[in-house]
Amino acid sequence: MKTLYLIRHAKSSWEFDVSDEKRPLNSRGIRDAKLVGKELEKLIKPIDKILCSPAERAYSTAKIVLSYLALPEDIFSLEPELYDFGGNHVIEVIKNCGEEINTLMIFGHNHAFTSIANLYGDERIDNLPTAGVVVIEFDVDKWENIDVGKTLLTIFPKSLR
Repeated sequence: MKTLYLIRHAKSSWEFDVSDEKRPLNSRGIRDAKLVGKELEKLIKPIDKILCSPAERAYSTAKIVLSYLALPEDIFSLEPELYDFGGNHVIEVIKNCGEEINTLMIFGHNHAFTSIANLYGDERIDNLPTAGVVVIEFDVDKWENIDVGKTLLTIFPKSLR
């Protein structure tokens, strides 16, 4: 059994004249990331690996959410291939994870994450909102064999406010 947590970065700011990859979270994004972290704290299963896009907004979201989860730091790493908006690179990263990883959490971007949630989950969502979470479980032993799994959970910050 494999479990995938897809977490879209929280709301970012367009206020600063910086490249896309360096955009920070805005105040709503920070609040929403905290709400999601608190919610996941109640629900989380053990996590084996956490991968994150190197974009500032994704990394900041991960730091906030993970501050609520008391997970070891050595399971976290930045993964440049997750700075992907289409989804093909994200799927490649997921499918290349080792068998020893049963529960994978990734932080990244739309439209990739909505597409992946709809491609691999059994519940359709129109849009994974900023700081939104989708958890999908797959009845396989290897990530390379994932196909449509069961959508176990969706968390949208709007419902937590």
